[in-house]
Amino acid sequence: MAKEAVMAFIQCSGLMKTYTVGGEEVKALDNVSLNIEKGDFIAICGPSGSGKSTLANVVGGLDRPDEGSVIVDGIDLANAKDKALSEYRNKQIGYVFQSFNLQAHETALENVISPLTVAGVGKKGERRERGMKALERMGLGDRAKHKPTQLSGGQRQRVAIARALVNDPQLIIADEPTGNLDSSRGADVVSELKRLNAEGITLIIITHDANLASQAKRIIEIKDGKIFEKAGAQ
Repeated sequence: MAKEAVMAFIQCSGLMKTYTVGGEEVKALDNVSLNIEKGDFIAICGPSGSGKSTLANVVGGLDRPDEGSVIVDGIDLANAKDKALSEYRNKQIGYVFQSFNLQAHETALENVISPLTVAGVGKKGERRERGMKALERMGLGDRAKHKPTQLSGGQRQRVAIARALVNDPQLIIADEPTGNLDSSRGADVVSELKRLNAEGITLIIITHDANLASQAKRIIEIKDGKIFEKAGAQ
């Protein structure tokens, strides 16, 4: 009796996405097919406008393809209703942005628990407890009451990672996570992300930094909406 095929954690098939820029059509995704396994560490590389952020946004449920399918852990994102997409983003995905996206008037802890607050998860005490655990995991338990202006760039990015972790995601998508950091602080952030991947979290990093990309298990290059895979770290 034949064994039932095991589905990949993330399955992208025939993805198409076109934008109109200055009256001209630009193919951000051109028949992209890609499988990503649970616990994988993928770097998506390419020049500005190549389509790398579009691919990440489609996988992250922030955008929909014009054609094709994207299935994450059995959820068909291309055809999911808005409520299902929102639940997917709130419960399964953690995002880390280049510009940190922290609220200046909120403390580190308040920033970290903001996804839980927006989603109405648990009571206030429970949210704060989960937020503190996430900060402590990033070595920032003693900075919980500090506001972003009182933190270094590396600390702010670790707060952003703690925020991405607070909902216990299966997948973290990091968009240029070292782009606003010097080499030393950038290396610290990369170490933290690699540690999380070693704990089983699937990690997708969007980057134009060749050194950062070289540390991923798989490197996906994208150019003019088409993807090419290169050898990653072993």
